[in-house]
Amino acid sequence: MSEDDGPQRTPDGRHIVVNGRRWRASDPGIPEKLRAELVAELMDARRLVRTEGDAVRHRVQDAKVALGERGEPWWEEPSEAGRAERVAAAFRALLRHRPEGTTCPSEAARIVGGEGWRALSASVRENAFDLADAGELTVLQKGEPVERGAKGPVRIGRGDRFRA
Repeated sequence: MSEDDGPQRTPDGRHIVVNGRRWRASDPGIPEKLRAELVAELMDARRLVRTEGDAVRHRVQDAKVALGERGEPWWEEPSEAGRAERVAAAFRALLRHRPEGTTCPSEAARIVGGEGWRALSASVRENAFDLADAGELTVLQKGEPVERGAKGPVRIGRGDRFRA
């Protein structure tokens, strides 16, 4: 993207300026494919707010938190709670964008951690199990739910209490 494309940015690149108003920019560390999915979910959610109102605003919130536009600033070292909030929002936004699909914990780690995502893998997986304990998500292996401590690759799906 050239500098002439898109809205004006502040010199530090952390905000965009639209009609003289400053808004937090999306985290530039999010891989393009995942950023495109999150933006698509955000646009879908905004369209739904027009027709369904406040009942679906949580979808906008999740997409914006996952993109780094809300919550703790993406350019600062996040707190454990802030990182967990963004990971949870990323899981939810990706699952809404993929209504019949699942997501990999590494995708949430890439959204939150950018190039340093591998260092977050264990904590993101633990966040997934915490959300599974609450019934919001399901941690799967070969399509079957697994408990905390499962070894090997896992996928994340919607739980019984997932808020669409």
